[in-house]
Amino acid sequence: MGAAAPLLGEAPAVLDEFGYGDVELLPGLAQRQFEQTQVVLMSLNEDSLLKPWRLRAGLAAPGPELGGWYDEVALDKTESGGHGFAPAHCFGQWLSALARGYAITRDGRTRARLERLLALYEPAISGRFYTNFRFPAYNYDKLVIGLIDAHEFAGSAQAYRLLDRTTDAAEPHLPPRALDRDEPQRRWRASVGDSTTNDYTWDESYTLPENLFLAWRRGAGERYRKLAARFLLDETYFDPLARGENILANHHAYSFANALSSAMQAYVANGSERHLRAAANAFDMIAAQSFATGGWGPNESFVAPDGGALYDSLRGTHRGFETPCGSYAHFKLTRYLLRVTRDGRYGDSMERVLYNTVLGARALEADGRAFYYSDYHSPAAKSYFPDRWPCCSGTLPQVACDYRILIYFRASDGVFVNLYIPSTLRWTAGDGAQCTLTQTGEYPARGEVTMRLRASRASRFALRLRIPGWSRAAIHVNGEPVSAAAEAGFVTLRRRWKDGDRIDLALALPVRLEAIDRQHPQTVAVVRGPVVLFAVGENPLRLTRAQLVAAAQGGGVVFIPFTEIEDQDYTTYMNCCDG
Repeated sequence: MGAAAPLLGEAPAVLDEFGYGDVELLPGLAQRQFEQTQVVLMSLNEDSLLKPWRLRAGLAAPGPELGGWYDEVALDKTESGGHGFAPAHCFGQWLSALARGYAITRDGRTRARLERLLALYEPAISGRFYTNFRFPAYNYDKLVIGLIDAHEFAGSAQAYRLLDRTTDAAEPHLPPRALDRDEPQRRWRASVGDSTTNDYTWDESYTLPENLFLAWRRGAGERYRKLAARFLLDETYFDPLARGENILANHHAYSFANALSSAMQAYVANGSERHLRAAANAFDMIAAQSFATGGWGPNESFVAPDGGALYDSLRGTHRGFETPCGSYAHFKLTRYLLRVTRDGRYGDSMERVLYNTVLGARALEADGRAFYYSDYHSPAAKSYFPDRWPCCSGTLPQVACDYRILIYFRASDGVFVNLYIPSTLRWTAGDGAQCTLTQTGEYPARGEVTMRLRASRASRFALRLRIPGWSRAAIHVNGEPVSAAAEAGFVTLRRRWKDGDRIDLALALPVRLEAIDRQHPQTVAVVRGPVVLFAVGENPLRLTRAQLVAAAQGGGVVFIPFTEIEDQDYTTYMNCCDG
């Protein structure tokens, strides 16, 4: 890992994100996943989507049930939630994904569907929806991001009016402040006479500030800034994290990782260094308990440091990493931290999660089958979640849109290239030159990446390329070698660029073994560049370290990346017979 950029003092200005429409993905896994999830969202029955809202508002609710978690029915409880577990839970996330999708494609059909759904939703807005409801904050949070994205990315004139009405309906049913799970929520629910949901004290009010701060920053009103501050989980979470105290163990992994983006928004909105320290410290703590894939949270829980829990999970559970949801939280956190600190190690982490988890998720199906857990058990297999339309069916369409805003970032003096995904970026340079940067290659299968620049006229700016901490790089510009040292994980190429310039980046892809933890150095994953190589077929015999490295380079055991696994059994971690 490279040294982190300073968090205090005269920190560099926050990097800007490019717009969803500024980046075009070339054909490949990322573009395919985006297209497939948008097709699913465009295929869903609109009356089915509105049915839970209408039923709880006491309105006529025609149309079929959608199924799974989504429906407003008497709960058929199962270990995985059950039919009716979280009515309408991902409606707001799907609005968000449609709005982002429209910003990418400018397809009028997408915007028309979004506007219809908003119009259908308006008469169903009611405080009755949130009365004696299992997860009022959870559902409200999703509506906030859906409505502000509809305004921001699809130009919906009605979105902020609907946001205000939704907030009016939901706010009386939210706790007075952010509450930890279980007993604090149980006490509050009892105090307001909400006994019907006492068994479900998992609501996530502590994730609310991120989207509420975003609502305020996008012009929805001061109300949302005040509401965001009310739900910062400072005393029991952000304050100890800011002091460097690792209190993550036994917290629900996805939602408490997601809450760190609330801390980052508190920094962006208010300049709160305490919340920035909390998020940065927590990232390091999560990285220290992550699998080689970058995933974390076996059984949906953070673990105690140095306690051997990750190792135990390899034999104790098939629920290794809550993949679409966890990836969404991880990408948001690393995106915020990279933009603030300009430190490439956050891009390294983002890249690892991308290639080893969510990009290899099974496709979301129109009948509600959704990929949920990456399995690191031995042996393991890819499978769909038992219930239809779980939470990951809400986040995967958002994740698939967001790949575009992870690849490039903008500084006042140029562009940061963070991920090496075949794509085209279009932007206007500081001097007004119209520029296009297209990158091609087969990364991470191969280490060679080519970038070609088109410019309306010669323009001076800096192009910064992320060099992963595990690699070494060779760079050529127009065939000439460039010697430049990486600083905080980025090499800076500053010059007067001309139309037709070409940059060739060659990244070494070393094969290495990464142990599950310090207590079990003989239990290792095989990693090539950023990609974990999974052994497919029968669990391989115990090999020496040298034999494992040799096998990964083409002999004996068959190793493939997560994105290529289909129905085969696979093994993530193997035992070395030489310790």
